[in-house]
Amino acid sequence: MESDETEGRTLVQVISEKYNPENFPYCRGPGVGVVIRTSPQGSPVKDRLNLPSILVLDGCGITEAGDEEEVATFCAHVVELDLSHNQLKEWGEISKILSNIPNLDFLNLSMNPLRGSSLEPGAAEAFSGLRRLVLNNTQVTWDMVHALTREIPELEELFLCLNEYESVSVSSTSCPSLRLLHITDNQLQDWAEVRKLGLMYPGLVSLILANNSLSSIHEPEDSLQRLFSNLRSINLHNSGLSRWEDIEKLNFFPKLQEVRVMGIPLLQPYTDQERRCLMVELRFGDQTETLDLRLDQTVADLKKQLRAMVQLPPNKIRVYYIDRQLGYALEPQEMKYGARALHSYSIRDGDEILVVPKTQ
Repeated sequence: MESDETEGRTLVQVISEKYNPENFPYCRGPGVGVVIRTSPQGSPVKDRLNLPSILVLDGCGITEAGDEEEVATFCAHVVELDLSHNQLKEWGEISKILSNIPNLDFLNLSMNPLRGSSLEPGAAEAFSGLRRLVLNNTQVTWDMVHALTREIPELEELFLCLNEYESVSVSSTSCPSLRLLHITDNQLQDWAEVRKLGLMYPGLVSLILANNSLSSIHEPEDSLQRLFSNLRSINLHNSGLSRWEDIEKLNFFPKLQEVRVMGIPLLQPYTDQERRCLMVELRFGDQTETLDLRLDQTVADLKKQLRAMVQLPPNKIRVYYIDRQLGYALEPQEMKYGARALHSYSIRDGDEILVVPKTQ
C-alpha cells in the first residue's frame, strides 16, 4: 500500500482498507487469511474483521488514530504493532492508539517524524504494558524517552538507533527492567556519555553500541564493575577504540561473556585471521609452550591441532581450560564437547590450556 503523505490517513482507515473482506473472498485453510467475526444480531461489531494479533501497517501514510472506539474494536487482541515508516508526528495520537490496545507487547515507531513532540501529563500510561519498544530514526528526545520508560515497568528491549545523539541525558528514575539496549549509529564519542547508560539501565545484559565514535574508556576498575554489573554482551563494532588498554578494561565487567569489536582502529593492522587469534599457554606434563589459538575453532579442531605437539591422537587426550585471571581458585574446566566453539569458553589472551593423557 503506498503512502499518502499529503492528505494523511487514520489507523482505522488503513485497517479497514487493508483488511476489507472484499480483498479476502476465501480462506485457504484453518487459521489462514482473514476471518470474519460474526456477532449477535444488532451488535455494532457485526461482520467486523478479526485481525491478526501481529499487525504490520508500515509505510501506510498514517498520521492519526481515527475513531478510538473503532481502534478498540479492531485491535483489542493485538499484541505486536508495526507502525514504522508512517507520518505520525504527535505522541498524543500514538497514545490514543495504545490506550485502546490493552494487550500490546511490542511497538515499532521507527522512521516516524517525532522530533520535538511531547506527551501531555498522564498520557504515557497508555504505554505501560509494553515490553519491547523501537524508536529508531525518530529523533525522539531523551526527555521523551525518560517520560516513557518511567511508565513502562516491565520494559525489556529498547531501540534508539539513528537518532543523532551526541550526548545522553540522565533520568532521575532508573529503568531496572531493561535487558537489551540498541543505540547504534549515533554520535556518542565520549565515555562520560556512555557510562550514563549503566546508571539508568542497571539490569542491562546486552548493549549494542556499534557505529558510534567512542574513542576510549576512561573509568576505574571498581567503577566499571558497578556500572555494568549484569552486562554479558557488548557490541563496539566500528567504534574509535585504538588502544589495548581500552579493550582490557572490558574484563572488569564481572559477567561479560561476549565482545564484538570489528572495524576498530586498533585492529586495522591485523589480518582477519590474526584478529581471531589469541596467545594461550599450553601445558602438557613438564612441557610448556605458547599456542596460537583461533576462537572460531571447535574443541575437536583444537585437539587435532594439539596432536603434533603432544604426540597423542585426539581420542587419547583430555583438554582443560584454566582462567589465569582467577589463578587456580577454580578447578580447570574440561573441554569435553567436540562441536563446541572455543569462543564460548570466554578464553582470553594469556589463559592456559592443560592437556592430560587419558588413563586406560
